[in-house]
Amino acid sequence: MRLTFLIAALLATVSPAWAQEPPPAPPAAPAGATPPPLEVDVTGGISAPMPIAIPPMPTTQVVQTPAGSTDQLGRQLSEIVANDLRNSGLFTPVSPAQLRAIAFPEVTAPTFDYWGGTGAQALVQGYIRANGDGTLTVGCYLYDVSARTELTRQGFVVPPSDWRRAAHKCADMVYTRLTGEGPYFDSRVVYVSETGPKANRIKRLAIMDQDGANHRFLTAGSSIVLTPRFAPNQQSIVYMSYVGKNPAIYVYDIGSGRQRLVVQNVATTFAPRFSPDGRWILFSMAQAGNTDIYRVAATGGTPQRLTTSPGIDTGGSYSPDGSKIVFESDRSGGQQLYVMNADGSNQQRISFGSGRYATPVWSPRGDLIAFTKIAGPFRIGIMSPSGAGEKLLTNAWQDEGPTWSPNGRVLMFFRQGQGNAGKADLWSVDLTGVNERRVPTPLDGSDPAWGPLRP
Repeated sequence: MRLTFLIAALLATVSPAWAQEPPPAPPAAPAGATPPPLEVDVTGGISAPMPIAIPPMPTTQVVQTPAGSTDQLGRQLSEIVANDLRNSGLFTPVSPAQLRAIAFPEVTAPTFDYWGGTGAQALVQGYIRANGDGTLTVGCYLYDVSARTELTRQGFVVPPSDWRRAAHKCADMVYTRLTGEGPYFDSRVVYVSETGPKANRIKRLAIMDQDGANHRFLTAGSSIVLTPRFAPNQQSIVYMSYVGKNPAIYVYDIGSGRQRLVVQNVATTFAPRFSPDGRWILFSMAQAGNTDIYRVAATGGTPQRLTTSPGIDTGGSYSPDGSKIVFESDRSGGQQLYVMNADGSNQQRISFGSGRYATPVWSPRGDLIAFTKIAGPFRIGIMSPSGAGEKLLTNAWQDEGPTWSPNGRVLMFFRQGQGNAGKADLWSVDLTGVNERRVPTPLDGSDPAWGPLRP
C-alpha cells in the first residue's frame, strides 16, 4: 500500500473542530536568550547521546481499527519512534516513568517547562486519527526544548496495515533534522534464516523491517539459499539456490512468490547483485576451472563476461552511479579487492593490507567500500574506493557479509559463533565502529541485505 506524505502544514489535515480553534502557539524563548542550534554531532563517533522525550501520541477520538484502537496505537507509535532513535546510538529516550500523558491540544503547544525538567533537549509529540475512509492520519512534531521552538513537522496518511511505517517515518524525520544524515528507519532487510546443526542447516529466505518487525519467510527450505539481494524497486530479490544440487541464481517476485532461473543451461552461477538502475544482474560463473564475473540483463539473455584473469573473481558490487564495480579476486595469490569500470575495463587492485579481503560492497553514498577482513578472525572494515583509510569496525571471532543502511551510516552483518552449533546472528554497527548491537530474528540469521528506503 502506498504511503502518502503530507509535507504541508498539518493543520490542513486535522479535524474541523481543531482547524477552527487551533491551540495556542508555543511560548517564545526568554528575551535576550539565543540557545545554540539543536543538533547531534555524528562525525567523531557517539560520545553523549542526546536526551529526547517521546510521550504517547494522543488521539482525537478512540476508534477501533483493524490494527487496534487508536489510543493503543498512539502508545505503540511513540514506543517505535523511541526504539528507532535509541537503536541509532545517537539518542537516549527519556524514561517511561517521566513520560506523562499529554492532551490533544498539547501536541502543538508543548509544556516546555515540564519536559525541560526531565533533562530532555528535544521533544517529539504527535497524534493519531482514524479517518472516514478507513485510513489513519499520524502527525509528528519535533521541538527544541531549550529554545522552546518547533523544528519541523510531518504527517502521514496510511492504511491500518502500515501504521508501523508512519512511526518509522516519524523517527526518520527526527533523525534527519537533528543529525543532518539521511533517513534509514523505514526500510527492510532480506536475509537467510537458518536452523539445524552446522553440518546440516536448513536455509530459507526471510524478509523483515529493519527493526525485526513484520517478519515472514519467503521460501520453504527445501533447497539451500544464499546471498539474497534486493532489486532497486524492492519488488524482487535475486539470490543463489541449490535447486537440484546445482548452484544457480534466481529472481524471487515478492508480490506473487514466483521464482525464475536467471541464466539458462550454464555452469555454476552465484553471488548475484542488481545494478543500481535495475537493468543488469551482476554474478559469478565457474566453468573450466575458472571463475569470472559476468552481467546479464535482468530480464534474461546472454551473459556478458567482464573479467578474464586466471583464478577466482567474484563478489561484485556496483558504485551508486553504476559506473564502477568493486570485486574480490585471488589473481595476486590471495583474496584482494579490485575496482573496474562497469564494462570490465581498467581493473585495478585497491587493497594492500595484511590478510585477505572479501565480500566488498559499495556505500550508497559512494564514499566508502565495506568488506570482510580475514586475518585470523573475520572482521568488518571500510576503506575509500581508492583503498585509502582502511578501518576495522568489529573485533569478534567471525563477522562477515556487510551490507549498508540506505543512508550509508550503519552496517549490518552476520556473526558466526564458535563450536559445532554454528549459531549465526545478525548484527549492526555504526560506521565509526561504535553502537554494535544484535538485530533480532526469530531463528539464526546470515547473509543480510539492507534494502533501499521504502517509497
